Amino acid sequence: MYPYLRLLRILASARSKPTLTLLDESVLHYRAGPFDIDLFMELNNGRHLTLMDLGRFDLSARTGLWRVVRERKWVFVVAGASVRYRRRVPAFKRFSLHTRLLCADDRWSYFHQQIKRGDTVCSESLMRTGILANGKTIPMDEVALAFEADVPRELPDWVAAWAEADKLRPLAQQK
Repeated sequence: MYPYLRLLRILASARSKPTLTLLDESVLHYRAGPFDIDLFMELNNGRHLTLMDLGRFDLSARTGLWRVVRERKWVFVVAGASVRYRRRVPAFKRFSLHTRLLCADDRWSYFHQQIKRGDTVCSESLMRTGILANGKTIPMDEVALAFEADVPRELPDWVAAWAEADKLRPLAQQK
């Protein structure tokens, strides 16, 4: 089940937390609770991704992007992800979620996210996200203009390589 209560707490508490710029890092602290773990008594791999959603919401709320998106009736979308799982997060142990915006191209923004226990990276992701209106992706130039913020447009080599490789993957044909 999606953690709606956690999401509501993030959005409500954003006003009392320090404001962030788009290039700042959001850090959230959690404990792997009973609804987060799997049969192996560790943070479920799918929950890693769900919690990463919350990290992007925290960053967007604390930068003011969430307000702009809501005012314009836009929606966030995830268009791709690359995830590496490196270490377990055992049941009931504390961990932190680190989220930062890396860059954007003409259509997408790219986030780097990590789940850590202390200084140990347990999982990390590269997320390609966008903003939609009426089912169409809004160009990043338009988003930047509405938000009155600049986002680095040069993709780091590893992000560019992933984006190019992802274009080569065939999609299943819809029937």
